[in-house]
Amino acid sequence: MSDGADPADAGAAAALRAAASDLEAAEAAVADHGGRGQLAAVAEAVRAAERKLDGYEDRATGTGDFEAYVEFQEAFATLVEGLDDDLPEREAFEAALECTEKRRLSESDFDAARDALSPARELSSIRDRLREAREAFEDARRRATDRLSAVEDGIAARERLLELGDADLDAPVDELRQPVEAYDDAVTDAFARYRRERPAREVLDALATASEYPLVDVRSPPSELLSYVRERDAGEHTLPELLEYADYSRSKLEHYVDDPSALATAVGTRRTYLDRLDGSGFAVGWPPPAAETLKHVTRELLSVVTAFADETVAERLRAVRELAWREDYERLRTAAVALDELGPEERDRLASGAVEDELDALREEREDLRAALDDTDEFA
Repeated sequence: MSDGADPADAGAAAALRAAASDLEAAEAAVADHGGRGQLAAVAEAVRAAERKLDGYEDRATGTGDFEAYVEFQEAFATLVEGLDDDLPEREAFEAALECTEKRRLSESDFDAARDALSPARELSSIRDRLREAREAFEDARRRATDRLSAVEDGIAARERLLELGDADLDAPVDELRQPVEAYDDAVTDAFARYRRERPAREVLDALATASEYPLVDVRSPPSELLSYVRERDAGEHTLPELLEYADYSRSKLEHYVDDPSALATAVGTRRTYLDRLDGSGFAVGWPPPAAETLKHVTRELLSVVTAFADETVAERLRAVRELAWREDYERLRTAAVALDELGPEERDRLASGAVEDELDALREEREDLRAALDDTDEFA
C-alpha cells in the first residue's frame, strides 16, 4: 500500500516563509523608492534614453553625419529636460546628457552616457526584482499547498497502517473467505455461460438493468449498441457471434445480418466494452466491504443476478449476506484487509515503531505548513 508523503521531503514551509520574506523586502524597496508608478517611469525613461543612444551612436560620432549629430543632441536634451523634477535618480539622466554635450562625439562618449545611467538602470530593476519575488512566492505557496495535501494523505496512510497493525492476524479469516470466494466464482461462471449462450439483446438488457443499481459495479451498455440489439434481428445472436461477425468481410456478413454497416458501427466500434464483459462487476470481491456496505451491496446483487444465475448462486449470495450480521465480522474483515495489504516491509516498519515516528513527524509538519500558509495569507 502507498504511504503517501515522505517526511524526508519536508521543507516547503521554510521555503514559503523565505519567499514571503523576500517578497516583503522587495515591496519595501519599491515603496522606499517612490512606489511602482515612479519606478515604472524611471524604467521607461531608461529605455527611451538607451534607444536614443543606440539609434544615433553610429551616425552621430566622429566626423560623420552632422545632421544626425544635431538631431541626436536635440532629441536627447529634450528627453532629459522633459523628465519630472521629482523623478528618482533624475541626476543620472542629467549626467548622461553632460556626457553628450560636446562639439564632437565619440563612441566613448556614448559609453560614458550609458555608464552614467547605471543608477537609474539599477533603480528600474527594483521593479523586476519585485516581479521575480512575487513569482517565487506564488510558486512556493503552491508547493506548500501541494505538500500539505501530500502530508495529509501520508498521515491518513500511516494511521491506516497502525489500524491494520492492531488487527488479529491469527483470526480465522477463512470463515469469510470461503463463502465470498464461493459466490464470486459461481457468479462469474454463471455470467460467462449466460454471455456465451443467451441472445445479445437479453444479455445487454440485463446489464442495463443492473447498471441502475448504484452499488452494483456494472457499466451500462453504450446506447448505440443497446439500441442496435434491441431493434435489429441480429440481437438474437449471442455476443460471441456478433463479435465474430464484426470481423467478417461485408460480402460474407450479408449472409448473417440484414445490415452489415450497422453491425460494424454498433458492434465493431464497441469491441473493447464487449471483450471486458466478464461478470466481475457482480462479484463481492476480497477483502469484502464493511458490514453495512455488504448488507446493501448484497441486497442489490440479489435483485440482478437472478436474471442470469440459478438458485445455487443466489443461495451462495445469501450466505455472504448473512456474514454481515456476525458479531465478529468487522474483526475478521479487518484481519483480512491487514493480511491482504500488509507486506513484509510494512510489518517490519510497524514492528520497529518507524510508522509511529513518521506519523509524528508528518503531523508536526502539517501544523508547520498550516501556520506558514496562514502567516503568509497577506501576500497571497
